[in-house]
Amino acid sequence: MTIVRAAEAPQFTPQEGFTITALTAPSRGANETCTWRLRVDPGARSGPHTLDRDETFVVITGALRVTPDGDLVEAGGAVTVPAGAPIAVGNPAAEPAEAVVAIRAGFSATMADGTAVGTPPWAV
Repeated sequence: MTIVRAAEAPQFTPQEGFTITALTAPSRGANETCTWRLRVDPGARSGPHTLDRDETFVVITGALRVTPDGDLVEAGGAVTVPAGAPIAVGNPAAEPAEAVVAIRAGFSATMADGTAVGTPPWAV
């Protein structure tokens, strides 16, 4: 068993308005799953991309739009984006939003322009 304490969890800011707190991943004792806490500032939106695995977002506070032109998912709700479907996480609200994200370990990301990203550092 591996415990990741909040004070020891690495943080990443992949772009302005996004903070990722890495929880579980192969480098932190989880061989098959990755999880992280995602904070999205008001008005922030990620670039469109796809993943080669299903990705699940459980919204804890606020509300997020996870796919381009998708429905708003409010606190207490969850959405799974199937592998290969476009993802563009955004927070159109006036307050920050937080979610816990889960995906199978070893996933790979590709930007909409075809640029291969691979596995981001919070998930290795």
